[in-house]
Amino acid sequence: MSKVVIYKSKSGYAKGYAEMISKALEADIFELSKISLKDLEKYETVIYGGGLYIGGINKVKFITKNDDFFKNKNIIVFFCGATPPRKEDIDFVVNRNFTKDQLKRIKVFYMRGGFDFDRLTKLDKFLMRLLKFKLKRQKVLTADEKGMLNSYDTPLDFTNDKNTIDLVNYIKSL
Repeated sequence: MSKVVIYKSKSGYAKGYAEMISKALEADIFELSKISLKDLEKYETVIYGGGLYIGGINKVKFITKNDDFFKNKNIIVFFCGATPPRKEDIDFVVNRNFTKDQLKRIKVFYMRGGFDFDRLTKLDKFLMRLLKFKLKRQKVLTADEKGMLNSYDTPLDFTNDKNTIDLVNYIKSL
């Protein structure tokens, strides 16, 4: 079965997972801007990965807006973020990014990535500074918020090939 991994990564975590998955499956791999729908015609299985940004999966619309093109393919999407994997958070993101009909055909996985302020774009740094300012003004912080504040000075990286096992096994079972 022909497989391809496509990714869009701002800070490198989604790219790292894409590389791990590609290696485990012996699949081709491309950064999203380097591939077109025409290039994907030859693949039976398309794995797309992107980072999580304010509840949205980075550039996942490449998959969702081309729904007709992907209908006869195995479509797997993974997304990564800095927070621990909690069912309610994952369900929120999945339901925000895909319709119920799409979820009948698309299998979605979450993999914990990381956070490194220095890897962010200027715009993302600005937005994260606003968040930091807001968090510092709060009297009570959740464990996630405390962790986020600490990560501005000490980068977090939770990427690990063990996090890809469920996705890789799912694809091998197709």
